[in-house]
Amino acid sequence: MNEEEVDVNLFAPDGDEDDFENGDSGHDQININSKFALVSPNASEYTCLVKKVQDLIEEGQGETIYEIGVDEKGESGLNDEDFKASIATLQSIAEQLNCQINMLREKDIETRKTAEFLIRGNLVEEDFSEVRVAVVGNVDAGKSTLLGVLTHGSLDDGRGTARLKLFRHKHEAETGRTSSVGNDILGFDSKGDIVNKPDKHSGALDWTQICKESSKVVTFIDLAGHEKYLKTTVFGMTGHAPDFAMLMVGSNAGIVGMTKEHLGLALALNVPVFVAVTKIDMCPPNVLQETMKLLCRILKSPGCRKIPVIVSNKDDVIVSATNFSSERICPIFQISNVTGENLDLLKGFLNLLSVRGQYVSSKPPLFQIDDTYSVSGVGTVVSGTTMQGVIRLNDILLLGPDSTGAFQPVPIKSIHRKRLPVKEVRAGQTASFSMKKIKRQDIRKGMVLAGQDLEPRATWEFDADVLVLHHPTTISAKYQAMVHCGSLRQTATIVRMDKEHLRTGDKASCRFRFMKSAEYITIGTKMIFREGRTKAVGTITKLHEEVAGRSTHNTRQNKQFKALMHQRGKGGNRKTPAQNKPPQAAAAAATASAK
Repeated sequence: MNEEEVDVNLFAPDGDEDDFENGDSGHDQININSKFALVSPNASEYTCLVKKVQDLIEEGQGETIYEIGVDEKGESGLNDEDFKASIATLQSIAEQLNCQINMLREKDIETRKTAEFLIRGNLVEEDFSEVRVAVVGNVDAGKSTLLGVLTHGSLDDGRGTARLKLFRHKHEAETGRTSSVGNDILGFDSKGDIVNKPDKHSGALDWTQICKESSKVVTFIDLAGHEKYLKTTVFGMTGHAPDFAMLMVGSNAGIVGMTKEHLGLALALNVPVFVAVTKIDMCPPNVLQETMKLLCRILKSPGCRKIPVIVSNKDDVIVSATNFSSERICPIFQISNVTGENLDLLKGFLNLLSVRGQYVSSKPPLFQIDDTYSVSGVGTVVSGTTMQGVIRLNDILLLGPDSTGAFQPVPIKSIHRKRLPVKEVRAGQTASFSMKKIKRQDIRKGMVLAGQDLEPRATWEFDADVLVLHHPTTISAKYQAMVHCGSLRQTATIVRMDKEHLRTGDKASCRFRFMKSAEYITIGTKMIFREGRTKAVGTITKLHEEVAGRSTHNTRQNKQFKALMHQRGKGGNRKTPAQNKPPQAAAAAATASAK
C-alpha cells in the first residue's frame, strides 16, 4: 500500500515505540494526538496536523503553545532521533502557516525528551494581536515605575525617575500619583523579543514604529491607586475591557489601603489576576516574608479561592502562563525596579499571555467609546474597543444614544491602532476613529458606534441579577447608586426587586432605571453598582426597551428651568425693568418717555 493511500484513523491506538526503532513506521496505528504523530507523518496525517495547529493558533488569536513528546494518555518522552524529526515536522507546519516557532523549554525524562514551543504568526503589515493588562494596586506600590522600566528598558534610580515619562498631567509629576487612565505599550516580535526602543535623546517611545515591528502588543492600562480616584479605576476596569489584571503590592508596605478593594474588583469582573511584589531590594527579609504570607492567605481565602504560585524560574513562567486563563492559578512575581531582579521572568510571562475574550468578527460591528479628543486639523476623535464585527474605512455607523436616546449616522474618516494608521479594525481590538461633522461636546463616554444592521435602541430600564458585596445597612426599593457597565457610568435607581431588603452577601433580581438618559446596553454584560463604600456586582438579564422615560437628573437645562419658575413664583416681589435700573438710569428713561 502506498503512503498516500493510507486512511487516517483519528481514534486509532498509539503505535508501539519498538516498531519505530525497528524501522516500521506504523502509520496505520497513529493518531494526531499521539506523541509519535510528528515523527514521520504521511500526507493525510500531515494535513490533519496542519489543520490542528491552525485551529489552535486561531483559538489563541495568532499564537499557541505546542508540546511535543507528550500524548493524551500522559505518556511522555521521545528518543533523540524521533525528537529531532518531530521538531523538523513542526518547523515545516509553521512555515506553511507563515509562523515562527520558538523553543520555550526542553525536558529530559531519563533517556527521552519533551519540549514546548511557542508558535506565533509572522509579522503582518498593519495587523498585530493585542493583550490588555490593567495595572492596579495601592498608592505608592510602584505601578507607574514598573511600567516605565518595562516599556523604556532602563532601570529606575530608586527615586521614581522611570515613572516621569508616563504621567499625563503636571500635578501627577509633582505628587507622583496617577489620577487618570494611562496607556503604555510593550511590543514583542514573532520570536518573542521586545521591540521597544526609546529615543536616545528624548527617551520617548515611537508607538507607530513599535506596532510596525510587533507581532503582539501588550497594552498596559495604568490605573490610579489613591482612594479618591476609585471612580476612575472602576471605569478603567469596566470600560477598557482588560484581559488580565496585574495587582501591585509594595513589599515594604504590605497589603494596605486599596489593595483588597482592587483585588475584589478584578475578581467581581472575572478578570484573571497575577501579582507583582515590588521594592524587594529595599525590604528587610522578615518584612517580605510576612507580606508574602499574608498575600498567600488572602488569595487562598474563600472569597478568592486562588492557588498562589511564586514564580522563581523559567519553568514556573511557562506552567503559569499556559494554565493561567483556565485554571485558578495566581502567579506571584517578586521584582525590583532598581536592580532588575526577576524582571526577565515577568517579561517572559507577558510574552506568553494570550487574548482571553471570545470576540466574534462575523456579527454587525459594535464599538464602545471610552474617550474623546479634539485634534487640530483633524476634528473630533473617539477611542475605545471593538466589541464585535469588523469596522472599515469610510463605513457609516450609528452614533448614540444622545440625550434624547436617538442614534445618528456618521462616516468613519480615518482609523488608527496605537497611532498606526490602518484600513480596518476587528473584534477585540482597540482603535481611534476621526469622524466628520461631529462636535466633541456631543459625544460622551458610554456612547457606542453600531452597525446599521444591529438596529440599536436606547434603554431606560433593565433587569439584573445582583450580588451585594458590601453594604453597612440595608438596600431597598428606590435606592440610588452609580452603575458602571462597560464604558457607561450613570446614576440609576432600583425600581423594584424580588426581596424586601438586601444586606451584605444577599442575591436578588432587581429592576433598575437610569436617572439622566437612556443608554445602550446588552444582555449578559457585567455591571458594578457602587455608592461610597457600598458595592454590588451583577449581570444584565433583560432589557425593557418598551419603557419610555424622562430625565429626573438635575441637568443644566432643568436647573435653569427651575430657577425661572422660582423667579416667576415670587409674583408681587417682581420688579419692572425700570425698577431694576439704577436711579440715574431710571430718571433718564422717564425723561425720554415724557418727550
